[in-house]
Amino acid sequence: MRKLTVSDRIINFLFGAILFSIAVTFVYPFLYILFASFSDPQQLSWHTGFLFHPLGFTLRGYEVAMSYSGIWRGYLNTIFIVVAGVAVNMILTILGAYVISRKDLYLFKFLNLFVIFTMFFSGGLIPFFLVVRNLGLMNTYSALIFPVAISTWNMIILRTSINGLPISLIESARIDGANDFTLLFRIIVPLTRSTLAVLVLFYAVGHWNSWFNAMIFLRDRSLYPLQLVLREILIQNTGGAVAHQGIALTQMDLYRHLVQYCTTVIATLPILTIFPFLQKHFVKGVLVGSVKG
Repeated sequence: MRKLTVSDRIINFLFGAILFSIAVTFVYPFLYILFASFSDPQQLSWHTGFLFHPLGFTLRGYEVAMSYSGIWRGYLNTIFIVVAGVAVNMILTILGAYVISRKDLYLFKFLNLFVIFTMFFSGGLIPFFLVVRNLGLMNTYSALIFPVAISTWNMIILRTSINGLPISLIESARIDGANDFTLLFRIIVPLTRSTLAVLVLFYAVGHWNSWFNAMIFLRDRSLYPLQLVLREILIQNTGGAVAHQGIALTQMDLYRHLVQYCTTVIATLPILTIFPFLQKHFVKGVLVGSVKG
């Protein structure tokens, strides 16, 4: 092993300092919200500058936030949308990626260009709304699942991963009599599971954080996903979340800010708990699906 010179040590230190600064920049805002959510609202209102620990530790903010009925209903709606949406996403993405990965397919080049074309051009918001309305999907869960049933970018990542498999493996399976479905689900899918795990994470995060389509297509409040409920609390008002909780009128403004921090943590925590289980597949899956073309 080559001995590190002084210049190597300086460069390593600079890179380490830069990466540490970037990490702090990304992590600290969440830590601030986390510490603020456990803080006393009065002390929090007086505090300025950085926050490195809860101020007067209390769970009162979470009690108030969790008593808001819309959050629980939003959780259930979001969980259903994520589970059903990811299932639809993955089925269509796997099938689509397999089709556009077959170079012996009729009109192979045209089909790939047509798929890539949709990444750069779309009809816009108004045609999108009219299509969903004319299909009768308004005010249903389907309006949040089927219009975004497939991501072109994710399909291309999976297609590239499939193209990276040894061609001899595919040909030998063909010789043994494997049809397309056998080839896809018994050979290709198991060999690309790292890429598939990454795509599951991408789709799940996309559905979990989505609120714009729900705001456009849903009218029934009982169908609102969690992020749309959170938007109401953060942007419009938090009166519904802090009302009838035995809170004095003079303290309602203080608790509104505290509830905003708490609901942000409540909405973010589930995704943060899922990521560590898929992290081992993340780098490998993205690289396999992007290096080879």
